[in-house]
Amino acid sequence: MPNNLKILSQTPSRSEGVFGILHFMIIRFQPILIAIFFVVLLTPSLSKAQLTPERKAQLEAELVKVEKEIEQNKALVAKKSQETASISRDVAILNAKLSQARLSIKAKKLEIQRLGGDINKKKAVITSLDEQIEEDKLSLAELLRKTRKIDETDVTEIVLSNDSLSDIFTDLDSFSFIQQATHQSFANIRLNQNTVTKEKIGLESRRNSEIDAQKAIEKEERNIASLEAEKKRILSISKTEESAYRSALADREAERARIRSALFNLRDSGPIQFGQALDIATQVGKMTGVRPAFILAIITQESNLGANVGTCNRPGDPPEKHWTAVMHPTRDLEPFKAITSELGINPEGQPVSCPYGGGYGGAMGPSQFIPSTWVMYKDKVANITGNHPANPWVTKDAFTATSLLVRDLGASAQTYTGERTAALRYYAGGNWANPKNAFYGDSVMRIATNYQNQIDILQNN
Repeated sequence: MPNNLKILSQTPSRSEGVFGILHFMIIRFQPILIAIFFVVLLTPSLSKAQLTPERKAQLEAELVKVEKEIEQNKALVAKKSQETASISRDVAILNAKLSQARLSIKAKKLEIQRLGGDINKKKAVITSLDEQIEEDKLSLAELLRKTRKIDETDVTEIVLSNDSLSDIFTDLDSFSFIQQATHQSFANIRLNQNTVTKEKIGLESRRNSEIDAQKAIEKEERNIASLEAEKKRILSISKTEESAYRSALADREAERARIRSALFNLRDSGPIQFGQALDIATQVGKMTGVRPAFILAIITQESNLGANVGTCNRPGDPPEKHWTAVMHPTRDLEPFKAITSELGINPEGQPVSCPYGGGYGGAMGPSQFIPSTWVMYKDKVANITGNHPANPWVTKDAFTATSLLVRDLGASAQTYTGERTAALRYYAGGNWANPKNAFYGDSVMRIATNYQNQIDILQNN
């Protein structure tokens, strides 16, 4: 038993009087005083060991300087892009982009350094609070044992066991103090637990920011490698071979055209080219703040951009694949009937997803919305697309619904962790943090990266 609990087990006797009770109070609240000292005094010293105010100010000043240089490079790129195409112009643009990418990496590394200090500080505070909670729990247990002992003692016994009236009141005061201390201990535990929860939320936010910064560095490093290769290719062309260079530019335009002509077979909307799919994703992305590449990635993961919208409830399928057999009976049957009725579609033979992993099926269209979820978003979709009623099997409506849902799930932050978490919630709902579902978020982010590379080519980034 800790020393403070050994002392705590000794209730102030009647001979100790006021001084005994005061001594008892000091011992009882010793853990709280230690915690206050640790949090108020020791935590700043820990944070100084990790990131002093001077170092933090220095990092922030460096970050401001780097961000200013980034803006200057952006302006240079914009200016050079207005000039007539030539080798010298394009090399200057590439040099500016390379400089900008390297500055961006520097800025993110500075941000990671700053976040590292904050993360260590949060960890120290959480550790001290966890220790204090455990101390308070032990003290509370001892107080509860004493309270129970007091409750089992008859008042007559207290009177008969004391020699004087003053002794009786001294003991009663001690009993009252124990009860008050018990209530205070409960309050301290609740307060510390709430504080720990807030600190952990802050720690998770900083860890996510650190991951986002690292992913941004990785993206810029890939960008630098691509720009260096392009610069090398351009410089290999003799300055006297302007015609050859113009031919190279034509090849790049052909590459753009090839990407734009890649077919996306979206059901019930006819073949749609990549450029058209991107146009739709860009349009709805502007309204929701969600990155177009991420919208395309979600729909690709869900249905291969509409190529696979379900293998249940198709014409000729057996009874166990009928929509009434694969959907959640109380959640989705009635909404599906209402959706198809409103659209004038026969529910018989309209493909939906089959059950997977022991769950239910019934997901509809390229975005694979289950009927009960589509009902919650269809009016919002209609207000954006102008299609009244909205149709989950129509390309633009499906893209818009996906964009709205992932926005509500946090994808509009346009950070790696924000988008990955939104993808996981899109797939697994409340079970998004389960490690077995991680594959979905990782896959979506890989697809989004590939699409972003294609988009950059199209936009000449």
